[in-house]
Amino acid sequence: MSALANRPFVKMNGLGNEIVVVDMRKAPAAISPADARAAATPAGAPYDQLMALYPPRTAGTDSLVRIYNNDGSEAGACGNGMRCVASLIGTESGKDKLTFEVDGRVLNTWRAADGLFTVDMGAPRFAWNEIPLAEEFRDTRAFELQIGPIDKPILHSPSVVSMGNPHAVFWVDDVGAYDLARIGPMLEHHPMFPQRANITLCAIQSKEHIVIRTWERGAGLTRACGSAACAAAVAAARLKRTGRKVRVTLPGGDLTIEWRESDDHVLMTGPVEFEFEGTFDPALFSSKASVA
Repeated sequence: MSALANRPFVKMNGLGNEIVVVDMRKAPAAISPADARAAATPAGAPYDQLMALYPPRTAGTDSLVRIYNNDGSEAGACGNGMRCVASLIGTESGKDKLTFEVDGRVLNTWRAADGLFTVDMGAPRFAWNEIPLAEEFRDTRAFELQIGPIDKPILHSPSVVSMGNPHAVFWVDDVGAYDLARIGPMLEHHPMFPQRANITLCAIQSKEHIVIRTWERGAGLTRACGSAACAAAVAAARLKRTGRKVRVTLPGGDLTIEWRESDDHVLMTGPVEFEFEGTFDPALFSSKASVA
C-alpha cells in the first residue's frame, strides 16, 4: 500500500508555485519516488513541490519536513512551500513563530502583522564542493559555463550558489527573451552539476529590484521559486549590482529578499494562498504511473 493512499492533503500556492502539503506526523511512512510522481499526475493533485510533514526529530522544532519535486526526486529547499507549511501549522497551533528541520538544516519562520510569512533560509554557500560543482572552481561569482556558439554564446558566466539546493544565475537584459523551457533542461543536467541545478535568468532593474525566471530542478518551469529568488538576490549583491535587500519579481508576483549582514542568513518574505483540500485515491498508486 502506498504511503499516500487515503492520505488527506492540502493544495496551496506561493505566488503560483504549486504546493501540496501532506501531514504524516500521526502515521509516518516513507514516500517513494513513484508515489510522489503518481500524486502529481492530473488524477491526483498536480504540484511543483510536495511538502511532507513528519514528527520532529530535533529538539525545539515543530516538524521535520521532506520535500519532493513532481518528478519524484527530493529537494533540499523550497521557500514558497515553507511559507505554506508555516501558514498551516501556525493556524493549527496558534503560533506566529515556528521552527522546522529541512534536509538537516533548522529553518525559522514567522508571520507578520500584514499576514505575510518570512522564512529564514539560512546562509548561502559558495564553495564549489558545497554547491556542488563537478570540479574545483574558486570564484563562483562568475562560473565558466556557456551554451551556444563559442564566439557568441546564448548564455554565459552564471553565478553559482547553494541555498540548500544548487543554483546557477545567468545575467540577462530581458528574462522573457529566452526559451527557458528548451534551455533549462540542458543546463539542469549539465555535467558540471552532479546533483543537477536550478537555472535562473536574472535582469537587474535597480539596486533594489530584480526580475527572474527559473527552470526548477525536478519540476520545470514554475511561476515562482523561492530558493531561486534568494540565490539571485545573493548573487546580485555579491557582484555589487544590488544592495542586500531587494524586491524580486517572479512570473507569479513579488518576494522581498534580505541577505542579513549580521549573520549572513537570507530572509524571504511573501504571501501564501489556500486552494483546496482532498484525499489521495488509492487507485492512483496502483496505476502504471506509480511504478514507472
